[in-house]
Amino acid sequence: MTARRSTEAWKVRPAEQRDRDAWGRLFTGYCDFYAWPTSEQHQDLIWSWIFDDRSIEALVAVPADDRGPAVGLAHLRSWVRPLRGTTSGYLDDLFVAPEARSSGAVDALFEAIGELAVKRGWDVVRWTTAEDNHRAQAAYERVATRTSWVTYDMAPPGPPAAG
Repeated sequence: MTARRSTEAWKVRPAEQRDRDAWGRLFTGYCDFYAWPTSEQHQDLIWSWIFDDRSIEALVAVPADDRGPAVGLAHLRSWVRPLRGTTSGYLDDLFVAPEARSSGAVDALFEAIGELAVKRGWDVVRWTTAEDNHRAQAAYERVATRTSWVTYDMAPPGPPAAG
């Protein structure tokens, strides 16, 4: 693992209602990167998971003086691991706006994720990324160990359940 970049320019905090527009731009950028369609309805659903259901936690990276829009986001949730008898954290989404990359914003997010893991009692924080997402992997390898696990997705038979 190599040294992290300076994080002094950034503050990471839980997303707040006032972050909705900036969060929406970041989430759209994340969806665009993975060529995943998004809409206002889709984003409203995710926002409700953050603020109504509280089924995911959203962190945002903002300028250190908290004057300015969020430039990075992270979505996390707890998951239980019966084999180990532990609770872990899962990082579902991580995105930093292109103009803030190489600025220390991602490192500030990872520091905050680590602090959250300690606070929540998580034994590990896990995430997946696309095999060809080499830029992100370079950042990940500064803070984590690549595993040998292979991931599978199984779609249930038939049409998706109505929500």
